[in-house]
Amino acid sequence: MTISERRGIISAGTWALDRLKLIDTWPQEEHLARIIDTDMQGGGSGYNLGVDIRSLDPSLPVEAIGLVGTDSDGDFLIDKAAAAGIDVTQLHRSGEERTSYTDVMSDSGSGKRTFFHYPGTSDLLSPRHFDFDGCNGKLLHLGLLGVHKAMDNKWLEFENGWVAVLADAKEQGIATNLELVSIDAPLIRELALPCLPYVDSLIINEYELGALSDMPITDSDGVNADMCALAASSLFELGSMSLVVVHYPQGAVAVDARGSTLAKRSFDVHPSWIRSAVGAGDAFAAGMLYGLHENWTRDASLELGHAVAAASLRSASTVGSVETVEQCLSFARNASKPQPPD
Repeated sequence: MTISERRGIISAGTWALDRLKLIDTWPQEEHLARIIDTDMQGGGSGYNLGVDIRSLDPSLPVEAIGLVGTDSDGDFLIDKAAAAGIDVTQLHRSGEERTSYTDVMSDSGSGKRTFFHYPGTSDLLSPRHFDFDGCNGKLLHLGLLGVHKAMDNKWLEFENGWVAVLADAKEQGIATNLELVSIDAPLIRELALPCLPYVDSLIINEYELGALSDMPITDSDGVNADMCALAASSLFELGSMSLVVVHYPQGAVAVDARGSTLAKRSFDVHPSWIRSAVGAGDAFAAGMLYGLHENWTRDASLELGHAVAAASLRSASTVGSVETVEQCLSFARNASKPQPPD
């Protein structure tokens, strides 16, 4: 299949169950916090991005690649994905482990999240589960490095399983995007740097940028856009990316391989709208990747990324309040106004 014949996004890697708990405050050890709300949702980068893309544009095909258990949690994930219109042909199942899950504690005051992760079937995922001959998508979104035992280790002649999968995708003419997770900086570098020669776009947060570049990205006022641009520019020497995007709460910076830089502030969202930031990072990536897939300008893609992230803040779950492209943009452009009373 030629590149021009391909359409859609392959959302691959981490498919897990999220057990969401909204708490009143983050407690000290041996102290009590009150759980305000609970929910159970699909989670992981594969699930979140796939469902967000389908919400943004139900006409855009999304294909899943991942591994879940032969348990009720696995049933839940497959049923949710299928209901969203995602092709689950390569959402494989294993009886050797239970489905991966994460307890997500979201502080209602600060909006910050803390994750307690059980890897389960994520540790069994390997390049053997990826069959790009059977895929029609033109863009692979792959993650999360550091939470998949087999993928994180050497695979055949490749430094790790992530490199093997990315190299295979590139050979098939599929564009690649890599998603990281905020683990220890040395481990991010160890796992991600060998991947960069096989990556077309890299969408990461400020912590991950600092870890990869080993450069400062903050000053006394917080995240500095110019420092982010400089750190992002340094990554082009390490890989084949055409675009590096770093997002942080106040904005995002996009740098291309020619050195062209564009910074764009996030939308202001009135506090009355905000329930949780649990899905904001994946939501930004979904908006940005949708723009890239549709050949939008970088400015328009960044705007949509911020709009989808803003829209996602309205829900305690990762994907609960992402709507169509038009609805997300419409909400974000008016999000600084208070939420109307019921």
